[in-house]
Amino acid sequence: MNKTYCPSLTTYQRRKTRVVNIGGLPLGGDYPIRVQSMTTVDTMDTLGSVEQCIRMIEAGCEYIRITAPSIKEAENLRNIKAELARRGYRVPLIADIHFTPNAAEVAARIVEKVRVNPGNYADKKKFEVIEYNDTTYQAELDRIRERFVPLVRICKEHGTAMRIGTNHGSLSDRILSRYGDTPLGMVESALEFLRICEDEQYYDIVISMKASNTQVMVQAYRLLVQKLEEEGLQPYPLHLGVTEAGEAEDGRIKSAVGIGTLLEDGLGDTVRVSLTEAPEAEAPVAKALIDRYTHRAEKAQPMKPVCNVPINPFQYHRRETAEVENIGGQNVPRVVADLSRLSDIKYADLKCVGHLYSMLLDKFNMNDLGADYIYTGDHPITFMLPNGLKEIVNYIPWQLAEQQKDRHPLLTAKQYLSATALHPVLNFVEASIGDLSDELVQRLKQDTSVVLLLQTSNEHAMPELRKCFFRLMNNGVQTPCIIKRAYGQLSPDEVQLYAATDVGGLLIDGLGDGVFLSTELLPEQDKADWVYTIEQLNNLSFGILQAARTRMSKTEYISCPSCGRTLFDLQETTAMIRKRTDHLKGVKIGIMGCIVNGPGEMADADYGYVGVGKDKIALYRGQKVIKKAVPADRAVDELINLIREDDRWIEPVRLEE
Repeated sequence: MNKTYCPSLTTYQRRKTRVVNIGGLPLGGDYPIRVQSMTTVDTMDTLGSVEQCIRMIEAGCEYIRITAPSIKEAENLRNIKAELARRGYRVPLIADIHFTPNAAEVAARIVEKVRVNPGNYADKKKFEVIEYNDTTYQAELDRIRERFVPLVRICKEHGTAMRIGTNHGSLSDRILSRYGDTPLGMVESALEFLRICEDEQYYDIVISMKASNTQVMVQAYRLLVQKLEEEGLQPYPLHLGVTEAGEAEDGRIKSAVGIGTLLEDGLGDTVRVSLTEAPEAEAPVAKALIDRYTHRAEKAQPMKPVCNVPINPFQYHRRETAEVENIGGQNVPRVVADLSRLSDIKYADLKCVGHLYSMLLDKFNMNDLGADYIYTGDHPITFMLPNGLKEIVNYIPWQLAEQQKDRHPLLTAKQYLSATALHPVLNFVEASIGDLSDELVQRLKQDTSVVLLLQTSNEHAMPELRKCFFRLMNNGVQTPCIIKRAYGQLSPDEVQLYAATDVGGLLIDGLGDGVFLSTELLPEQDKADWVYTIEQLNNLSFGILQAARTRMSKTEYISCPSCGRTLFDLQETTAMIRKRTDHLKGVKIGIMGCIVNGPGEMADADYGYVGVGKDKIALYRGQKVIKKAVPADRAVDELINLIREDDRWIEPVRLEE
């Protein structure tokens, strides 16, 4: 299979796409990557919608999407647009359509763009497996054409753009029966509609491949780009988004892992970050992700092209590595916490990396975010560490210290090649792309005690680290590698988004056996500030591993970002469910505001909490509805009972301080 899905794997180069004009604000081509979001107010509330649109515009939104679930909401878009214009705002509006072609046809005459979901525009989802032959499948495509062509012609007549937005969780029964629940199914779902558009010579199209699972989402976008080129279709611009990313830190990390991975490879022309928060909170996150690439090409250090790509970018497969101690092989990726800035570490300081010491009981408890290794640099710890935690120290202090077997040395590549004394089981060697000489590669192939810490100072960091992995793989080196990223004096928000992109993008491709994050702070900051920063980086490391689907260490919430269809307060409900269930390690709970974002959209969840009417909740096990109309005041208790029935409930335990 051709593995080319982006302009370059080593040089930052944005994919050249067709320009689509959306209400006088062009998208694609050489135009800036645009920021957009979606209102959460009822579309029939004209003034409420307008006020929210203005807040979104002031937060940085360049396009605004509004749900139009029926003809009456589609008609009211005219009033919203008029009131915005009266107040001096001419932001392009996008109508969001599910299930209702007639509403789309009305909206296309009013707003600048319509979004259709090919999974439910002409199909009704019943979760049925249907057997097709070529003739019966073609008959289905003819039926879709009949439903879809009127909208295409209206858009063409009125100069209205369209987004064909595939969602992983709402693939039709027809697509699932033919292609399965796969990235290929997502791509084919969009291509069926796209081919109709091209037959009608309509090209004002943007495409998206959204999923809550970041691996699926990235693979689908890559495959789409390849398929467009393969079929000779137009290079349409891409709308990037991780659907139902969630809230707060987890939502931002998950969005950065998915969206940032694609931006790194030059893919993407507009970004929507889907958070379970007010929509004006989404735009600054999207802008922060985009802004990192504004001057990337000038700042990045040049790299030679990759000769051989030893991975399949369209399917997850973890790089095969030897097991060294508890790193590599079949072990989950490990977390290394950087404590090297603390010169006098006490028992209590380990709390920030998930190891809590109780003076009363004289013992440690480890929480779900307990680091696997701590790096103490030139300051070895003077007390015995708890079980499950190991120490890494710089090579020279390790040589001088007693109890060498209880600590593991960190060497530069140069030190390693000349070293005479090493730990018998586990040694860490820090290396960048320039260190991966033939001599080092050959030595690594013969040494079963080494774990590499791969690091880079290149502005184009993720692709350079990826090239390091490719060099090792192409030379048959199975040494485990921990991804090390050190950031300068950035804001915590920037570190969060940049690290999630740099590390997450590698993990999604199966590259990396661990994470090691560090940052620089101002020298006048005291120990308490450092401890807080270490805790943030430790939690961020676990968050990235979870978002990339490589290590599940906490409960995951797949929650939609709310819109005018939502039947309850999503932020309040998500917080309430999180409060009761956030100790359920590895359990995935979908929280959806309405049936549109219901069983399909939470395809990746173990349990679902879905609004089906005023104060009425449906509860799901996977994609199967278990209880159809539970009163909202009992719904969380009933959800917990459902988890109990599956023997997945555990009582929360308060750790001793």
